[in-house]
Amino acid sequence: MKTTLIFLFSALCFVGANQATSQSIFDQWPQLNDYHSVMSSTFHPAEEDDLEPLKTKSGELSEKAAALAKADIPEQFLSDDIKDAVKQLAKDSKSLDKMVNKGKSTDVELKAAIYDLHDVFHKIVGLCRHEDH
Repeated sequence: MKTTLIFLFSALCFVGANQATSQSIFDQWPQLNDYHSVMSSTFHPAEEDDLEPLKTKSGELSEKAAALAKADIPEQFLSDDIKDAVKQLAKDSKSLDKMVNKGKSTDVELKAAIYDLHDVFHKIVGLCRHEDH
């Protein structure tokens, strides 16, 4: 029983620390938070095969990525890897918007593209947390 309680307490502390780190990243980097809001509203429906939010918000996703790329990276997150990932995010967000606007991509291709974009976004967050990717 004591071991179980210690384990649960440790797990709760870990989750709390992770949430605090995640919140502080977005609090300290508003442009990343803005991008996250649009990413969340397009990616999660795509997981359920609902690509309509992606199709209607791809331009906004691209705009937020461009704003993120132009903004100063907070000093505590500044690294070449993060700079490169932010550039990649902007480039891929713009490409995804073009895919949507041309109307020639299949839903499978769009879903794959938003998944890839989501991976780049999470790479940035992981690098901010100093996690290996």
